[in-house]
Amino acid sequence: MATKMAGAGTKEKPWKLKTPSGSSEYVMYKAEDADPPALVCVVGKTELRYQLRAIDDLEAMLKKHGDWMPLGSADEQKPAAEGTVEAWGRSPKNPVKGWYGLKKGLRGRFGMYMPPLLEALGVAEVTHEAKNNRMRAK
Repeated sequence: MATKMAGAGTKEKPWKLKTPSGSSEYVMYKAEDADPPALVCVVGKTELRYQLRAIDDLEAMLKKHGDWMPLGSADEQKPAAEGTVEAWGRSPKNPVKGWYGLKKGLRGRFGMYMPPLLEALGVAEVTHEAKNNRMRAK
C-alpha cells in the first residue's frame, strides 16, 4: 500500500493523523501480533484499539455504498446515528458481526479515528468541516 503520510504504521514510526475537523492530532499503528490483529490509536494518553481488518472492511463497505456517508462519531456509551460510519462500525450486520473496537468502554469513536487513516492510505475521501463530516471510497 503506497502512502504519502508520515510514518510507517509501526509502533516505532506510527502514522500521524488529524481528526476530520482538524482539531486534534493522534497516532495509529498496526499491532499485527495482537490477538486479533489490531490498529492501535493513541489520542493523548488514551489508547483505543480496533480490529486491523477494519481498514479493508470499511473500504469495501464504502465502495459498495457508492456515495458520501456521514461519519457520526460517538462514544461507546452513546447510540450511533443510523446510516453512519460509526453505526456500521458497531453493527451486527458488519463483517465482524459487531464492534470493531476492542477495548471495552473505548470501543466507540470508529467514525472519528478510522476515516482519516483511510484517507491517508489513499482509499477514501473525507470532508474536513467543523462538524458533520462525511466520507466515501475513492
